[in-house]
Amino acid sequence: MDFRRVWTGAPFVAALLLAGCGDGGPATPRQAGEQHRAALQAAIADDPDDIARRVALARVAIRLGDGVGAEAAVKGALGAGANDAALRPLLARAYAMQGEGARALDTLEGGPVIPEMMGEAAWVAGDVHLANGDLAAAREAYDRAVHELPRSSALWVDVARFREANADTLGARDAVDYAIELDKANSAALAFKANLVRGEEGLEASLGWYAEALVANPDNADALIDQAATLGDLGRYRDMLAALRHAAAIVPRDPRLYYLQAVLAARVGKYALARSLLQRTRGELDEQPSFMLLSAIVELELGGEAVAANWADRLLAEQPHNFTARRILAAAEWADGDADAAREALLPLTRRPDADSWSLILASRAAAELGRDMESADYLGRAAALSPGEAIPFAIDDDYGLVAMAADAAPLDPAKAIPAIAVDLASGNSARAIGRAMQLRDANRGVADAHILLGDAALAGGRFDLAVEAYRAARAIDAGERTTLRLANALYRAGDVAGSGAAILALRDGQPSSIAADRLAGHLAMDLRHWDRAIGHFDRVRRRIGDRDAVILRELARAWAAKGDDARALLLIDRAYRLQPLNAGIMEFYAGLLEKRGKAQAAADLRDKAAQIGR
Repeated sequence: MDFRRVWTGAPFVAALLLAGCGDGGPATPRQAGEQHRAALQAAIADDPDDIARRVALARVAIRLGDGVGAEAAVKGALGAGANDAALRPLLARAYAMQGEGARALDTLEGGPVIPEMMGEAAWVAGDVHLANGDLAAAREAYDRAVHELPRSSALWVDVARFREANADTLGARDAVDYAIELDKANSAALAFKANLVRGEEGLEASLGWYAEALVANPDNADALIDQAATLGDLGRYRDMLAALRHAAAIVPRDPRLYYLQAVLAARVGKYALARSLLQRTRGELDEQPSFMLLSAIVELELGGEAVAANWADRLLAEQPHNFTARRILAAAEWADGDADAAREALLPLTRRPDADSWSLILASRAAAELGRDMESADYLGRAAALSPGEAIPFAIDDDYGLVAMAADAAPLDPAKAIPAIAVDLASGNSARAIGRAMQLRDANRGVADAHILLGDAALAGGRFDLAVEAYRAARAIDAGERTTLRLANALYRAGDVAGSGAAILALRDGQPSSIAADRLAGHLAMDLRHWDRAIGHFDRVRRRIGDRDAVILRELARAWAAKGDDARALLLIDRAYRLQPLNAGIMEFYAGLLEKRGKAQAAADLRDKAAQIGR
């Protein structure tokens, strides 16, 4: 933490003066800090009773991220006779940096704190409460800290982090902008701004902010790691590795380094290497959803079905609506020979009208294995249609009256209002549902989810104009997939096809790693007969997911055939047919290509099969 406030009193003024000493011109703030630390340690060796230097040493250790060193320096100052009421917040900070939040709070509550340090005491408490997930206590502590230290740039960065944890993206943006206004060289503020811009404007837009953060402090490990992740999502793997190597020189044992390298290894199919890298995190990231998901994928690819299922189960316990994790769990159970478990894993997906064909095909196989022939045929028929139904935005099983009463009593509590919106829509009272959503939106205008909720309610109620307005407001806060795809859908349903296409292309430009954006952009290009663009979009999807999507393969085949390359089109439609042998449209297109290649009998056989299926 970059503390800027200094205690009053002669010893502490001396500490401030010492903090400016040095022999000038080191290349980075970290190098300056290390040189300053060495000078202070040498001076303390000559005069062990110098409290001011010990305090300065503690602050330097905190700036360098060394909680253990800070603790030792503070205790050294106390041992030399320093006022514990002045140093209590600094000792608490040292404990918090070591992950000992409870000990930090106990220290703050263990005695008085001098008035000049009340702001820092509240600041430390806010950070600990935020780390513990106690947002109410964190809010109170940060309010006290800001009152005492209104112009601390570093404090405003932590306030921004708190607001982001509250889903208040606009509030976080205001806080970090003020932090940068107070100190344009605050690397932590610039890096946090980069993270916000990444979500609001896209990957490319964030790179300039990461660069600014690293100009301010080339050894900002957090900025380097976040920059590396962004570069990886953009496919700039050489640049990603360069950023990771730099970060490794600063924080060589940081588990995020191994995780990001594992992501890269998995993307290029080196799953054994990815597993080895994940294991080197030594369990420090095991509770992170992204880590669980990658671990499940890697283990499944390496044949560790039981381990993959365990990781997927753990993730579903945290995120029960994570459909990717559910598909991985089903695939792992199926590969392990447990058809019943695979079917159970897929039920929340197959019960949805918008179930994907992959899930339906696997469910069909599992049902057939269990002797559920009618169920298997139903799944297979839905999969062969390659046309999922409309997604259900809300679902609720509780009693209408009880849910509505609970929401009326606490209209601004999302946990009560969202189920009430669902039952209102289910009962045909869309105006009431939209009214509830508007109340939540009005109370949380800086929260993207509040605008999304209103948009979902409006869309379900047929208010496409209001849905577009709400999704536009959400996208102004968060320009990711979840907002942009909703906006594109609402625009399309409102009759603005051009606007829908523009939203999809904007997502593709801002988030080049988005599979959904490439998929939709490909379909848009097909509609416009822009064959080369369609091939480019669909090929990117295919490289990411492999030959597992019959629709992608079919559209690629259509595009290549339109360009006159029947040989390539035939290869692709054959793969699509092997995935979906009961889809009449695929069979008809396949038959046409076979006929053009002089294989009349094979074409006739396929058309006959398609006709029989259609009866």
